[in-house]
Amino acid sequence: MTSQNQFTKADQSQKVERLHQELRQWQSNLYFMQDEILFIDHLLNAYIFQPTTPNLFERIQDYLFRLKKVKQQKEKLGTLVSNHEKNLVGMLRCTDSKCDEPYYQRHDTMKVEVTKCLKSFQMLKSEIFNYAGGILKKNKPKSNP
Repeated sequence: MTSQNQFTKADQSQKVERLHQELRQWQSNLYFMQDEILFIDHLLNAYIFQPTTPNLFERIQDYLFRLKKVKQQKEKLGTLVSNHEKNLVGMLRCTDSKCDEPYYQRHDTMKVEVTKCLKSFQMLKSEIFNYAGGILKKNKPKSNP
């Protein structure tokens, strides 16, 4: 009977460690996302774009608005992930696998939300870089031969 409980505790400890690693990866991704958001914000507010570019103001304002929404979502998720990590200790205290179930459900839900946020940001970032890159190439100074 004791060896069965020890195996269960060890198994549970491994599961908690895997969840913790996943949480740390989410935190790392969200932290790096903050640096990227800051860079993109600076890019969009820079004076590198020609004022004669069609719909420039509207486009940049749209990007800045969407970037702000992504930043708010990232901050909310960052808080949720931190709180979720703090609750991880409760799983080690649990003696019944049934009490772990709500934690796994929250974890799975959070995984979907973090993935959705990261994917949404990747799409926005790609859209902004494609737009900015096209404008910058158009405005590239001509070199003298």
